[in-house]
Amino acid sequence: MGGHEAGEGSRVVEVGATFGLLAAWAVHDLEEVAAMPGWVRGHVPGLRERYPRVPERVWWQLEAMDGREFATAVAVMGGMVALAAADGHRTGGRSGFYQAALNGFGLHALAHMAQAAAVRGYTPGVVTSPLVVVPFTLWARGRLRRAGVLRPARPGDVARGAAVAAAATVGAHVVARRLLRRR
Repeated sequence: MGGHEAGEGSRVVEVGATFGLLAAWAVHDLEEVAAMPGWVRGHVPGLRERYPRVPERVWWQLEAMDGREFATAVAVMGGMVALAAADGHRTGGRSGFYQAALNGFGLHALAHMAQAAAVRGYTPGVVTSPLVVVPFTLWARGRLRRAGVLRPARPGDVARGAAVAAAATVGAHVVARRLLRRR
């Protein structure tokens, strides 16, 4: 049938609304993986001059990250997104983990667009943010709402979601560095 029953009196949540999270994430992150290494090499020196108040450690971290580390961190994050999508599918969209991942994915797009505005140009991930990430997030949330399983988003949830997304990103990079050091 393409989804799971969300509960008595609720409609079906399509598989596209749950596993679609993984598909939309993969499209978005392919853009990032393809663009990030060259973008960092070509833009960080000028950004460092334009934004002298940014701590030197931020610039150093960006320059120290090679394409293998970034791709490995993306793969680690992909595992987390796959788990969230599977949990969303298993629970008919009710999973708090899935809904938090979906909301974090949408907020992540806004961060990409803000970064592009700050640098006054392209940043990896900004193309697929308004074309894939935002439309998918809004569509999936609409499907969850129609099925009667969408949890209300409160301001504190947004702050916690942003903090969890940031921690997951940092964690993915830490895991990637450790995996690559072992090799």
